[in-house]
Amino acid sequence: MTKKSQQSSAVQRLYNTYPFPPEPLLDEPPPGYNWRWNWLAAYNFCTGRKPATEKVRILDAGCGTGVGTEYLILLNPHAEIVGIDLSEKALEIAQQRCQQSGVSTNHKAPISFHHLNLEEADQLSGEFDLINCVGVLHHLPDPIAGIKALAKKLAPGGIFHIFVYAELGRWEIQLMQKAISLLQGEQKGDYKDGVFVGRELFKHLPENNRIVKREKERWSLENHRDESFADMYVHPQETDYNIDTLFELIEASELEFIGFSNPQYWELERLIGQSEELIKRGDNLSDRQRYRLIELLDPENITHYEFFLGKPPIIKSDWSSDKNLLSAIPEPHPCMFGWPSQSILNYDYQPVSLSDLEYGFIQACNGELTVKEILDSVALELDGVRSLQQQQLIMLSPFKQ
Repeated sequence: MTKKSQQSSAVQRLYNTYPFPPEPLLDEPPPGYNWRWNWLAAYNFCTGRKPATEKVRILDAGCGTGVGTEYLILLNPHAEIVGIDLSEKALEIAQQRCQQSGVSTNHKAPISFHHLNLEEADQLSGEFDLINCVGVLHHLPDPIAGIKALAKKLAPGGIFHIFVYAELGRWEIQLMQKAISLLQGEQKGDYKDGVFVGRELFKHLPENNRIVKREKERWSLENHRDESFADMYVHPQETDYNIDTLFELIEASELEFIGFSNPQYWELERLIGQSEELIKRGDNLSDRQRYRLIELLDPENITHYEFFLGKPPIIKSDWSSDKNLLSAIPEPHPCMFGWPSQSILNYDYQPVSLSDLEYGFIQACNGELTVKEILDSVALELDGVRSLQQQQLIMLSPFKQ
């Protein structure tokens, strides 16, 4: 076997031993939403407008036990959903999860699962409008080969959601991984032994130990399950990134970087906004330099990168023109918890209090009336409509669909 195939086999053995994620199977659909897995919401985030159709193809690349796949099925009732993974055991659980919860029963398009490595995505037929790849690329022996393989399966105008690890926020994890490996010696690759060694280390290290403190404050809640502990501390293959190496990965895909899907973390004002001088100097930096500065200044909170890529042409809408905005067709955003109400949680589960006029406007958004027609009966200012769109409380279409 080549070194790469040995690494893939080791990862496969880990996930057959400890299928991941370990969330329990439910007898009902999963609660709430993750907007990144909702085609309408994700496309709107990337382009500033509602997509032309909901009848799309979605690939969950490295679906594991189907926690994300289940949401993709639930949140996209008209989309064909395809899941692939290298772990047979995880795929079995994924299929059982989606059947047991009932999300597969009334789905209006095909659903299929395939035992494939990401690098083998070319074996799938056709192209995909949305590719979801969460927590997978960094576990490949060659992440660049993986992202290239998936990029080839992305349809023109399609979007690609990716989640990979960041090295600075996972520094203590890296140390524990290496310590466990040393203590395992020739037993390295025995994942149950690795979990035992890791648990023993955390049990006996001093309470003020930096690795112990980081585990308790950040990771211990999820790591009470052995599957999560193994995924974090005894994984046989992991590549952690910084901004510079991340963009090397992105550039290798030959896709367009659309932006981080948690943009609030990448605002310099969050860290040094009280210093006009430093913000002014930051304005002289390129976007990439500014991202690097932020992760250097806030390493504890940058534990991963979550972002969207797109395959041109990516058509983005500009609603600065009053004429264009007035002729647009607005609809309520599909990810709002508590709607209809004036006190809601937005797409990112942040609280929002709507004014009477804002609430009245969104209530009138039925996917048929134009902004102008709604404003004839709701006295909201045009800038108020722009604010609703920018907050992703409404989606706009530039023409009637």
